[in-house]
Amino acid sequence: MPLGDRAGDKSESRYCGVETEFDDDVPQLLISNLSSGGFDFVVAPLMNPSYRPSLVQKENGCSAVLPFAGSDLILSPAQWSSHVVGKISSWIDLDSEDEILRIDSETTLKQEIAWASHLSLQACLLPAPKGTSYANYARCVHQILQGLNNMQLWLRIPLVKVDDDSTDAKSEHLVDSWDLWNSFRLLCEHHSQLSVALDILSTLPSPNSLGRWFGESVRAALISTDCFLTNSRGYPCLSKRHQKLITGFFNHSIQVVLSGKALHNVSRGGTDSPTGLNKSPSDGVQSHPLRCYLDYVAFLYQRMDPLPEQERIELGYRDFLQAPLQPLMDNLESQTYETFEKDAVKYIQYQRAIAKALKDRVPDDKASSVTTVLMVVGAGRGPLVRAALQAAEETDRKLKVYAVEKNPNAVVTLNCLVRMEGWEKIVTIISCDMRSWEASEKADILVSELLGSFGDNELSPECLDGAQRFLKEDGISIPSSYTSFLQPITASKLYNDVKAHKDVVHFETAYVVKLHNVARLSPPQPVFTFTHPNKILEGSNERYKKLVFEIPNDTGAAIIHGFGGYFDATLYGDVHLGTEPSTATPNMFSWFAIFFPLRTPICVRPGSSVQVHFWRCCNPSKVWYEWCVTSPSQSPLHNVNGRSYWVGL
Repeated sequence: MPLGDRAGDKSESRYCGVETEFDDDVPQLLISNLSSGGFDFVVAPLMNPSYRPSLVQKENGCSAVLPFAGSDLILSPAQWSSHVVGKISSWIDLDSEDEILRIDSETTLKQEIAWASHLSLQACLLPAPKGTSYANYARCVHQILQGLNNMQLWLRIPLVKVDDDSTDAKSEHLVDSWDLWNSFRLLCEHHSQLSVALDILSTLPSPNSLGRWFGESVRAALISTDCFLTNSRGYPCLSKRHQKLITGFFNHSIQVVLSGKALHNVSRGGTDSPTGLNKSPSDGVQSHPLRCYLDYVAFLYQRMDPLPEQERIELGYRDFLQAPLQPLMDNLESQTYETFEKDAVKYIQYQRAIAKALKDRVPDDKASSVTTVLMVVGAGRGPLVRAALQAAEETDRKLKVYAVEKNPNAVVTLNCLVRMEGWEKIVTIISCDMRSWEASEKADILVSELLGSFGDNELSPECLDGAQRFLKEDGISIPSSYTSFLQPITASKLYNDVKAHKDVVHFETAYVVKLHNVARLSPPQPVFTFTHPNKILEGSNERYKKLVFEIPNDTGAAIIHGFGGYFDATLYGDVHLGTEPSTATPNMFSWFAIFFPLRTPICVRPGSSVQVHFWRCCNPSKVWYEWCVTSPSQSPLHNVNGRSYWVGL
């Protein structure tokens, strides 16, 4: 049964597994660990651990029956798929100098994976590489992956980190866990069906080092009973750092698997739980030796806050690649307008900015005699018009509004809104592209929501520069400025999703993404800033920026799969709007981040610098970005001449 009910959470992290020994009575194994123990699945060996192919005698030239844990008929296909993760024999050593052991290991690995695939298991747990040489192991796994169905292979990786000044850094027991994983997956060519199962130990690396893993394809975390401390009541508990790590796993859909033997002498007959919560006897409390550990993990899950409403709405967009909108080229659909219009936070900020601008523009003693001309360029279906009129009512200022919109479909809705609200004497609708409209009078305030996920990527600079001709010399633009930001990220899932297209075009496309399973390797840095009104209209909106990111010393080695892009906008005065993580507007969902992928991931070492070059390029028909990395290694120049991703003028 799930660890608990957490509003909005439907992820696999609700389910907890247990690592077991070999048992040829699989149905009984499930009864004792699932029905009685309360776990959701078992990680169980499929093959008798005493089996060695070299010791099996062939009879009449035929292969012997393999000693698997029973027939496929002992469980239904649904039970095999949902309740069993296969555990590949831990004795295998495919890089052993003992040729017999190596050949036995290769044979057994392929036999067990073939059996697991036959059973339609969702995943198999591969043993951790032994020592520092694992090229043959990775070669065999890569070979298996080429013909594998949808089953995932979880590579067991002990979560250790070697200090840079360790004198025994070459010891096989002190291989950095991330380096081990990175080398292995490189040999497997970043195959999307190869994932990580982290072995959590009693001591943990630094927080920055741990953070790297949230951008990797981690599917499970195996927590040994050795990790648990003992509380004042004699029950198992975890250190604060372990608790935080486990909560992070829950938030990133990583399943917890308990392993090891019970080390706490807790009475199995009582109804007291390690968290002080009483369970009913029918719940099978303490009937399993690891039940008190499971109850503690469930307690950590249940005390998490429910997912906020905004995050529940965004769940389906997490780490999902979307092409950015091109509203200048394409007319938005009704559903798109509706989604954006639900973002109350954004329009509250706009209303605040307009109210401040109105008060600065018209003093209190002239409020009843002066009418402010306000133009909404890109009015859509009217949310900014409504925000402007509410700001005028709030400040007791008189207002005349021009609503300029090029989409004829949105204009229909806008007309209906004006009539329904009785705004005919205040609002004039202009069905025209702002760049070609000739205004009959100039505006005091120009309002727009042309910002994209990277600030300027929906051509706000070009549009507002064109519209500036009908703004008074001392007029106010809302927004008044905006800055794009960039940061290097590990994003294994996003990289694999782009790679799945098997072409260069998709690696030269910028994607709108709700970033979730990512590791942010260095703080964001500003890239391009645009200010409105633009005092130098003759200048070009082309830009170039060189950025240098520092990788913290305690992060450990990491992979850069691409760059997360954000923006921060000043609407007016001290009213801001944006997605840059350190200053992001809370509970706003109109914009996700933008992701600029790299064709080849860049490996960075702790304390190193990453040098990135970024261009905003323009010609009479389009605007596009180009990007590359020149240090610590050279990447190709992406999207030369806008051959893949660009926005049409």
